[in-house]
Amino acid sequence: MTSTEVTTESEDSGPSGYAAARLRLLQEKAQPGPPLRAALASLTDDWLTALFTTAAEQTGVRGAALVAVGGYGRGELSPRSDLDLVLLHDGSADAGAIASLADRIWYPVWDLGLALDHSVRTPGEARKTAADDLKVQLGLLDARHVGGDLGLVAAMRTTILADWRNQAPKRLPALDELCRERAERQGELQFLLEPDLKEARGGLRDATALRAVAASWVADAPREGLAEARRILLDARDVLHLTTGRATDRLALQEQDQVATALGLLDADALLRQVYEAARTVSYATDVTWREVNRVLRARSVRPRLRAMLGGGKTAAERTPLAEGVVEADGEVVLARTARPEHDAVLVLRAAAAAAQSELPISRHVVRRLAAAARPLPVPWPAEAREELVTLLGAGEATIPVWEALEAEGLVTRLLPDWERVHCRPQRNPVHTWTVDRHLVEAAVRASSLTRRVGRPDLLLVAALLHDIGKGWPGDHSVAGEVIARDVAARIGFDQHDVGVIATLVRHHLLLVETATRRDLDDPATVRSVATAVGSGSTLELLHALTEADALATGPAAWSTWRASLVADLVTRVAAVLAGEATADPEPVAPGAEQERLAIEALRTGEPVLALHAQAETPDEDGEPEPIGVELLIALPDRPGVLPAAAGVLALHRLTVRAADLRAVELPTELGECADVLLLSWRVAAEYGSLPQAARLRADLVRALDGSLDIPARLAEREATYPRRRGVKAPPPRVTVAAAGSRLATVIEVRAQDAPGLLHRIGRALEQSAVRVRSAHVSTLGANAVDAFYVTDTDGEPLPEETAAAVAKVVEATLRE
Repeated sequence: MTSTEVTTESEDSGPSGYAAARLRLLQEKAQPGPPLRAALASLTDDWLTALFTTAAEQTGVRGAALVAVGGYGRGELSPRSDLDLVLLHDGSADAGAIASLADRIWYPVWDLGLALDHSVRTPGEARKTAADDLKVQLGLLDARHVGGDLGLVAAMRTTILADWRNQAPKRLPALDELCRERAERQGELQFLLEPDLKEARGGLRDATALRAVAASWVADAPREGLAEARRILLDARDVLHLTTGRATDRLALQEQDQVATALGLLDADALLRQVYEAARTVSYATDVTWREVNRVLRARSVRPRLRAMLGGGKTAAERTPLAEGVVEADGEVVLARTARPEHDAVLVLRAAAAAAQSELPISRHVVRRLAAAARPLPVPWPAEAREELVTLLGAGEATIPVWEALEAEGLVTRLLPDWERVHCRPQRNPVHTWTVDRHLVEAAVRASSLTRRVGRPDLLLVAALLHDIGKGWPGDHSVAGEVIARDVAARIGFDQHDVGVIATLVRHHLLLVETATRRDLDDPATVRSVATAVGSGSTLELLHALTEADALATGPAAWSTWRASLVADLVTRVAAVLAGEATADPEPVAPGAEQERLAIEALRTGEPVLALHAQAETPDEDGEPEPIGVELLIALPDRPGVLPAAAGVLALHRLTVRAADLRAVELPTELGECADVLLLSWRVAAEYGSLPQAARLRADLVRALDGSLDIPARLAEREATYPRRRGVKAPPPRVTVAAAGSRLATVIEVRAQDAPGLLHRIGRALEQSAVRVRSAHVSTLGANAVDAFYVTDTDGEPLPEETAAAVAKVVEATLRE
């Protein structure tokens, strides 16, 4: 909209005229952006100026002004933003007249339903309030005259800015702490699936804080890309306001596609990548700026005393060598005076590795110089470059800020071009804490603590960095990643054998945890298939460490003592096969003493018998004992419907099933005949609270089996109140038959949204298909359940191919209902 159009539309200064003009402006087809925000601010200025002028004339108040502060003061008025206003007066008018003037301005704003943050102050009161309240002072730094006495506003601005600069040594550390506390509460915008564009770290609040730092004259934020990053975040917020009709800053999942479309982007992922990139720019600028602020303030406090001790002479900053061409100076890693990046292709990696190993930040000026002048590495890389990369990855947590500094100037994608595909790529699975690229760096950090467990730490670290490099390509990311990892490993100079090992690790980085949690480890076919895929004991050793590093870098839901124990068990079995130890088909395992006792009691009484036992505890990461789980043993005379009944009772008692084993044993009766008793061994954990008593479980199981407890109805009541995120539609369930899963049974794999009673519904569907469940392996990651069921026909044989496919269809149809 042109300024002429704005003037025409605002000729009627009344509320209805402003409201109509505002509506026309916001309904225009033009893309949101600085022109729209400026036009909205200008339109609002004109209206408020007219309001103020009329009100001042009616009340006879002189020596007053209307001042815009905060975002409105910066002219960045979003469609649903608050109007931040200060009625400034010189104190010459009486209080009643000032109150009347304020009412004649505030009430028309409220009448239109606009959010208003307002105050009435003299310049002295404004100065005092700013001194007492940091947030008020920050708002006043952006004070802008709207109407009334311009000199009054200019004088207040001058005073506030002078106070801010004079008080910088005290106020800037307080602002830094305020930003850190907010980041702790809100998280990092660049990694959140539903980010708060304003409050999260790297958002608009941090961008505003950088303006305040610049106004202090203590330090200035890096300007490259910062204005564009702010524009992207503001544009996204504008569209969010328009699409939701609400003053919200949180980019919720259900709004993302609509916001992306309005911004002309392909989809929600493209929107998030753009927002993440902007947030990353703001976050990096924030880190660099506060580091410089702290350096300057520290120097200001030390140098006067130092100069006094030395008689007023100047001292040069001490420079400590760290590596060839790399030194430490004033708490940062910088280049030596003799360094020549244009002649030293390895200098980038050498400086980064030295910074990480010394746990020091790498100077932004150094990174920019390296980005501008460094020679490209030859392909394949020389051995020194590869070793420096491994050193950088092996530095632990200190790797992350150094890697972020390299990414900020585009050096990572220059070194590893395939990195561009995963850069800022969101991961929609809520189990994941990070974007793909940050997850890969986190995995390398986790792997660095496991290098003592493997013979080739270099291969582990590089595989950790590359294991998800295939994400963003069509198809299975492990398959795509294998091809990319092979190319990257050759590019950075590994020999043919090592390239093959890294490719194998990337291809099978999910193999151990998926097999351990979803397959029967007592089945030799399971163990042999893993051994065939891995190929050697040394590769298995590396894959074990990579599995743990990957899971730990994913999020808290991806790894536990229980999962670790299952993976370790699988690794032990596979290692035995790779060492040449023969494996035979398992013989039926005789029931243990307690199982036999329960089975005899169940046969004698004809009713279920239960026992609950806490399993062995193992130390967690902090050395504290962590229970692997609770074992629930159930014995009862064999009959149909046991699996869905038992699973339903456990669901009603809010018990999560981690694993289940079901088998029938023959016991002699008093008449000398044999009868089947079903033994169920469940590993369970309470969703919250303590475990229920075994007697209560037994009573409900009896009622479920005799039909007096309507489990489906009770679970339906539970599901009706099961918390679901508004607007988020879960993908449909998928049930498949695992190819070559076992020679002893057919493996039916179920992938579905986790919910109360899911195992009960699956059990009912399997019962209706007239198959027997030999064992079940249950795995839940966040909201996703991946369960594997080993089933046979009534004679204990694997199902024919067509029958297995039909059973899978029945289970899937049941779960889709």
